[in-house]
Amino acid sequence: MATIQNILLDIEGTICPISFVKDTLSALKRFFHLRKTNLRLLHPKFPYAIKALPEVLARKWDDADFQPYKDAFPAEHRTSPAALQAHVEDLTQRDVKIAYLKNLQGYLWEDGYKTGAYATPLFPDVAPKLQEWKDAGKNVAIYSSGSVFAQKLLFQHVMGEGENVEDKTGLIDGWFDTVNAGLKTEAASYRKIVASLGWDAETTLFFTDNVMEVDAAVAAGIQTILVDRPGNAVLADSDRQRLRVETTFSALEC
Repeated sequence: MATIQNILLDIEGTICPISFVKDTLSALKRFFHLRKTNLRLLHPKFPYAIKALPEVLARKWDDADFQPYKDAFPAEHRTSPAALQAHVEDLTQRDVKIAYLKNLQGYLWEDGYKTGAYATPLFPDVAPKLQEWKDAGKNVAIYSSGSVFAQKLLFQHVMGEGENVEDKTGLIDGWFDTVNAGLKTEAASYRKIVASLGWDAETTLFFTDNVMEVDAAVAAGIQTILVDRPGNAVLADSDRQRLRVETTFSALEC
């Protein structure tokens, strides 16, 4: 651990609760199901951005700032707001992970962040460690299945003390997703990241809550820590025995 100079971080279940990402940012499937049944079932804190989707499509359809997001969808699905919405519903119901859908999600999330409907709740040990790494001259990058755009939104709106919202993007040196790096379960993606940053694999430490991602990073020669946070999936005993598992960043000597 003393040789570590570079830190690569997953987001969901690693630096912020799975509940925030899944329940607040990625709850499209639940939204579309409830929209067809009874919207009164929605929790009062249900994501502003997701509830806003039909209205955003109607209001922003011809706006210049929305065009890149709309035009990224296949032509047959952007003939009208209703057609695009139907396609998004189909993708989310089938849990299809595709770049243009993630980018649209990011566009919708931005509105929620800007209006103060929600902010990012990092685990309490994360922000201090990010600052410690920065002060020590270490490099820190993010690698998440969420788009780079969404990653930056998340770090631009971090919950501080009281009701303060803080921008933590200055603590991050690189941003990677499945578009610019590749699938997180493939070793080639991690080789691509360290090469693009000029990092040495052996001095890089990757944090994630996903065992398959750990194995892929290890295959790329990167050191790893499997993060076990509240709300994460239960780890198999065999994985606990063969991998380094940590529940907090606080005591890490790196």
